[in-house]
Amino acid sequence: MYKLTKHSLLLALAGALLASCAGLIGPRDLEIPLSKMQSGLDRRFPLHNRALELFEIELSRPQLSMQPDAGRIAMTMDALVAPPFTRKTWHGTLMLSGRLVIDPLRSAVLMADPRVDSFTVDGVDEARQRNLAQAASLLMHHVVDDVPLYHFRPEDLRYGGVQFVPTRIATTARGLLVSVEPAH
Repeated sequence: MYKLTKHSLLLALAGALLASCAGLIGPRDLEIPLSKMQSGLDRRFPLHNRALELFEIELSRPQLSMQPDAGRIAMTMDALVAPPFTRKTWHGTLMLSGRLVIDPLRSAVLMADPRVDSFTVDGVDEARQRNLAQAASLLMHHVVDDVPLYHFRPEDLRYGGVQFVPTRIATTARGLLVSVEPAH
């Protein structure tokens, strides 16, 4: 028969107390300011890509903005376009937007369902402008798939000795609001 000692009773009580505390820690929200996402994004640019095997495109100086009413995030970038066989380059601005999703494998926030909202290139006729817009639409999937907007740090998802997992994400005027719940 097991004999309860003062020491084993204290250990059992401490274990029960810790278990009840972990059970008391419920869902919580993390605020991720736009400035934090912006600084992480700045480190990943400029991006170089060849679109439709026709144009060399360099995207630089990304600027994020929130679209809380639409639940989306927008990104405006400078674009430098170099057509083949010429020394000419065109300067422009590319604006895209998308909804936000959580990628649990990468522990990151990504943009999904991107769409090119506008692509203007200085000094380009309307026909070329349409071709460039098509190229930009194809390029967006590469940009969006490869560039996380935010990586969760281990301390973001651990609190009071409890591991959390992100469950929902929402846009606010100042950044993101990520709901997390204890992992089971």
